[in-house]
Amino acid sequence: MSDAAQPTAAEVRAAAEAVKTALDRHLAAVERRSGEEDPAVYDAFNELAAAAEAYDELLYDRYDEVTPFEIPGEDTLPPYTGPEEPSALSVLIRRDYAVAEPQRLMAQARRVEAADEEGTGAETSDTVHGALGLLFGEFEPDEIASRHKEFGLEEGDSTLWVTAADESAEPGEWLDAPFEQVDPQRVVCRFDVSAVFDEEFDDDEDDEDEGGDGGLAELEEDLDADLDPDLDEDLDEDGAAARLEADRDR
Repeated sequence: MSDAAQPTAAEVRAAAEAVKTALDRHLAAVERRSGEEDPAVYDAFNELAAAAEAYDELLYDRYDEVTPFEIPGEDTLPPYTGPEEPSALSVLIRRDYAVAEPQRLMAQARRVEAADEEGTGAETSDTVHGALGLLFGEFEPDEIASRHKEFGLEEGDSTLWVTAADESAEPGEWLDAPFEQVDPQRVVCRFDVSAVFDEEFDDDEDDEDEGGDGGLAELEEDLDADLDPDLDEDLDEDGAAARLEADRDR
């Protein structure tokens, strides 16, 4: 970044003061919180995170320095505002797949089609979308998830949301738009699976083990140094056999 585009020292100082102010507001909100999911605490938290992130960026641009704070991402859920004792719940699941092996997919669908004694009269397994319809109609989603490779599928991201409701929906009430009216503030919990998390974990491991297998090589060298070099000479064939025989007699 050029000197002309760099923030001024005054701007960095102002951002630091904004962090201090946001920190005081967050503490005050926590001290007078009305419950575990107080919206005031949530708002103060977001303000503090935004102020800290702005300061961190300015500090880096001006002085090439960073803070020791990790700013949480935007994937956190808002505070829960649903019923304390839900009488009903909905489980929303999304699983993404790539059709990695279309021929395998259609072959599996043909097996299902052949086993169907009634038959549909049409070979829907000859197309990818037809094969998908057959397989997902035959197997439970959890079974497909556990056997996806057999069906020529490759896993992508997935998520599961458990949402609370005041009462159960009427039969057929939401079938026209089942995922349209999801209130994030009624999500009790969620579980996400993504290759992104694996990549982050791998990056952390790489940082901790920058030396590759150098540590293992050093350990092997230490073990070799501790071995008695005369050990092989002392153990002739008769001596080794005698010791083995003694071990069996014990």
